[in-house]
Amino acid sequence: MKSKLRKGFKDLRWRVSVYRAKRARAKSKATFIGVTGSSGKSTVTALLGHILAAHRPVYTQVLANTLHSVVSALYRRMKQVERADYVVMETGAYGVDSIRPMAEMLQPHVAVVTMVRLEHVASFRTLENVAAEKRALVAALRPGGLAVLNADDPYVADMAAGAGCRVVTFGAAQTADYRVTDIHAAYPDRLTFSIHWRGGLLQIETSFPAEYFWLPTVAAVATALELGVPSDKVVAQVATFQPVVNRCAMLITEGGPQFILDVAKAPWHSINLALDMMAKATAIRKRIVIGQISDYTGSSRKYAHAYQTARDIADQVIYTGDNAHRSRASQSDRDSGQFVELRTVKEVSDHIKRTAVPGELILVKSSSNLHLERIALAWTHDVKCWIPVCGKAEGCQTCGMYELPYEQHRAHVMLRRRTRMWRQFRGMFGGRSS
Repeated sequence: MKSKLRKGFKDLRWRVSVYRAKRARAKSKATFIGVTGSSGKSTVTALLGHILAAHRPVYTQVLANTLHSVVSALYRRMKQVERADYVVMETGAYGVDSIRPMAEMLQPHVAVVTMVRLEHVASFRTLENVAAEKRALVAALRPGGLAVLNADDPYVADMAAGAGCRVVTFGAAQTADYRVTDIHAAYPDRLTFSIHWRGGLLQIETSFPAEYFWLPTVAAVATALELGVPSDKVVAQVATFQPVVNRCAMLITEGGPQFILDVAKAPWHSINLALDMMAKATAIRKRIVIGQISDYTGSSRKYAHAYQTARDIADQVIYTGDNAHRSRASQSDRDSGQFVELRTVKEVSDHIKRTAVPGELILVKSSSNLHLERIALAWTHDVKCWIPVCGKAEGCQTCGMYELPYEQHRAHVMLRRRTRMWRQFRGMFGGRSS
């Protein structure tokens, strides 16, 4: 009986939340921009918000890309949304028909699609199914809307057919409305490239350490220019933007290693991109740490292929996590130290601290569940949370409790919550006279 009541109350709360969110969306006069794609959507969303913020008020929601987070943002942050001229939100696909309800809630004026790759294999199975899921954002555009599409990806380019909206394209293709050339990045040289568009030529300088970030960058640039942001302002804002946390973000330690943290997600199509970045980089020594590869389907080939590529690039390759044994590294590589297998994040951190060389470059690549960002954070903080898998979707930087043992997290959260409630109580009644 109690469980039924709880379920009923939970359902009622959700219905009320959806109703309030729809009301907030209806009241807002802002231009709504939805961003989706198998990769790059968080960077597009954050960078576009950064560009637009220099032009007009903007509300940006990055990383939180589920229906629950969209609904929550619309009704809990209603005032922020109402004050904004632009609302930029990413929408993620976690299963069949997961984007459509988000898109219908957003009713976007602009839809940006970065790429289609095989992700969440158990749910989608084929690229065609992924493309159909992403297309839902374009299909939900308001009348007179704008679709900003990747001209180099046939699955994305096909979304223009029958869209019934204005379409602009970006990419390296000759036919792209925003055509990219002269791409260069070789760490420590950061990403630069040129954009050819109807307004002429733009020279883009960024803080990204890898070439492949040209795609989300030009997607954000094209969208901002189509929304009327002056080109000089766009170029200046791109130059000051820092990578999204754990998405090829840099951590340069004093007298220690330089870390590139690419630990937010690791679909198979992203592995070679990260390794290519390391191949082009220049450093006194290179090491690569590989954790969990996303969408793992049971075969060891992905880990073995990744190792064979990484070993030709780095002075040392370190595998960690439950699949660390799947590298198929030879015994001679193990004996020489070319390959190191360590099961826990703490062991990797301790190993790197023992063997670090000042100025060496270390790529840390994994999906988010292992929280390998702790390896780098341990150089600047007293990290005490070393639980192998905590179950939290957010990164350690966002969680902020990595200096506490995991066993103390719950008590810390409860204390913080009580403190906040007490402050609210004092604010309501503390100023009254007797």
